[in-house]
Amino acid sequence: MKPISKTAFYCCGVRMQDAERENPVCGDTYARVFMNEEGLQILRLFKDETRPNTSNVGRHRIIDDLLREELAANPNLTVIIIGAGFDTRAFRLKGGTWVELDEPQVITYKEERLPAATSENELQRIAIDFATDSLEQKLASYSGRRPVTIVIEGVLMYLEEAAIDQLLQTLQRLFPQHRLICDLMTRDFFETTASSIHEKLTGMGATFKFTADNPEDVFVKNGYRQLGKVPIIEKSVLFEAGEIPSEVWQTIQRGICPWKSGRIRHQFRCEEDWRLKWI
Repeated sequence: MKPISKTAFYCCGVRMQDAERENPVCGDTYARVFMNEEGLQILRLFKDETRPNTSNVGRHRIIDDLLREELAANPNLTVIIIGAGFDTRAFRLKGGTWVELDEPQVITYKEERLPAATSENELQRIAIDFATDSLEQKLASYSGRRPVTIVIEGVLMYLEEAAIDQLLQTLQRLFPQHRLICDLMTRDFFETTASSIHEKLTGMGATFKFTADNPEDVFVKNGYRQLGKVPIIEKSVLFEAGEIPSEVWQTIQRGICPWKSGRIRHQFRCEEDWRLKWI
C-alpha cells in the first residue's frame, strides 16, 4: 500500500495548530487525532511558512461556512468530498449525508483513528486509487441524487488541465445538477508568491501542475456557471484580525498585494439546462 500523502499531514497539522489557539479560525479539534510522529515531522518543515499556513486554515474555514449555510437551508444535502484527506467536517458540521473519497491508505488510517460510524451524521468513506479506479463507478450509487454539493479542496492545482476536464465531465454525468466548491491558483500567485512553499512540496513529491491566468475558465468551458469567488488571503486576514472597518480594510488590501488576487475559493453550479443556454 502506498504511503499517506505528506500534504495531507501538512494540511491537517496547520488545522491542529489553529485549534490549539485561544481564538481559532477553523477550530478543527479532531485534527490532532491524525497527527502521528511522521505528521508532526512533516509539519515542522513548514513552521516558517506563516502566510501559506494561515491561508490554508482560512481556506478550510471559508468552505466550512459555505457548507454551514447550505446545510442550514437543506439538512438533507449530500456533500461529496473528493480527495478528502483528513477532513473532519462530517463530525463538526450539523446535518447532511457525507461521502469522503481518497486513496485506500488514507481511508484505512482514518477509520483506525476516527471511525465513520462514530459520526452523528451519515458518513460513508470510499477508498479509490485515483490512478487506476473509476470515480464514476465509485460514486454510481449516488448518481442523480439531489441536492448535491461537491468539495474539491487543495487538489486541483496538482492535476493537469486534461485531468480536470475529465473529472468535471464525470461529475456532470453523475450529477446533472450540483454545486461545486473548490480553490484555484492563478499563475501570478504561483510565480510571485508560492515559490518557497512549492519547493518544499515538490521535495515531498507534490508539484503544482494547474496554474493559469484565469483558472476558472476550465469550469466555464465544461458547462459550469460561476456563483461567486472569495479571495482566500483577504478573508484569512479578516479571520485573524476580526471585523475591520471598511476604511481600514482598503489600506490592508493595498498592503497585501499580490496575495489578494492569488488563491481564490470558487463556487460553481452545474445545471442541466445551462450547457444548452451556453451553447
